[in-house]
Amino acid sequence: MRALKVAALMLLAVACSKEGANNSSTASSTASSGSVDLTGAGATFPYPLYSKWFSDYAGRTGVKINYQSIGSGGGIRQLSEGTVDFGASDSPMSDDEMKKAKGGPIIHIPTVLGAVVVIYNVPGLTTPISLTARAIADIFSGRITKWSDTRITSLNPGVTLPGTDILVVHRSDGSGTTYIFTDYLTKAVPVWSSSVGKGKEVKWPVGLGAKGNEGVAGQVKQTPGAIGYVELAYAKQNRLSMAAVANKAGKTILASVSAVTAAAAGAAQTLPANTDYRISIVDAPGPESYPISSFTWILVYQHQRDAVKGKKLVDFLNWALTDGEAQAPPLDYAPLPANMASKVRAKLATIDLAAAQ
Repeated sequence: MRALKVAALMLLAVACSKEGANNSSTASSTASSGSVDLTGAGATFPYPLYSKWFSDYAGRTGVKINYQSIGSGGGIRQLSEGTVDFGASDSPMSDDEMKKAKGGPIIHIPTVLGAVVVIYNVPGLTTPISLTARAIADIFSGRITKWSDTRITSLNPGVTLPGTDILVVHRSDGSGTTYIFTDYLTKAVPVWSSSVGKGKEVKWPVGLGAKGNEGVAGQVKQTPGAIGYVELAYAKQNRLSMAAVANKAGKTILASVSAVTAAAAGAAQTLPANTDYRISIVDAPGPESYPISSFTWILVYQHQRDAVKGKKLVDFLNWALTDGEAQAPPLDYAPLPANMASKVRAKLATIDLAAAQ
């Protein structure tokens, strides 16, 4: 118990420190406006890839992009208030959020696909445990509290699981990763929708909150018995154990670029011509599909207030959807299907720069 309290206090100190930094993000971007061409804020889910994109693009073009990785909810708020040039989110904006944006209509630009994985810290285990959607829902709703619960051990014959407590770790901030995770549980486990539900923020029945994907990964890594959810890249970077998850076809799948690609395989072919790309691919059909997969989006205003900045933003996004896509797989993200990427680039051509002149 003492160790848990110490861990919680350490997490609180880190969260408070990050919150202070995030609250000053707009000010720091403004202060460096002489050297920064574009400012953005939002999702932590794609940050490992986005940070590489921004660095490489600056080296190629000299265009510098300052991005604050503050969570999808924060990115939507800052774009809606007009304090950044673009937002980033792993959950599509709701119709109500779109209406409240001060700069007018917003376009969702899907950039890549990623996976949300269930991470855990159970000392002594050498092979990935298997979980179903129902088992995951029972753990994160507090119905399963011990690692030795038969609802877990029955899925893992031959694996010795300890009789120790499970500590659930979830996001404490407005999070697209949480949206993807709870969207999946809502679709795969009907009772979840009437209890916890889905959203960037939900009322968790149990557990300890942490800020950002990095916060959840760090808390699980340092706490034996912990379980949480993060984007795949964070799990790999922190060398965390990941559960294999049973998909809609009943096959247990570990997250990978190919499994995420399989989940998205039919999406591009079935999208209507007038799509706004606010789509979900969780719990996708197909024996090779990883079930907790999603697009992630960059959010931009249809009518740009500054023609020079608007052109720089469109040019960057065109680069990201061509050269940038090749950088996705080495960082554990799946590139957009080629036919979809070309349609998204056509969407970029509809961004109105003349309105800013």
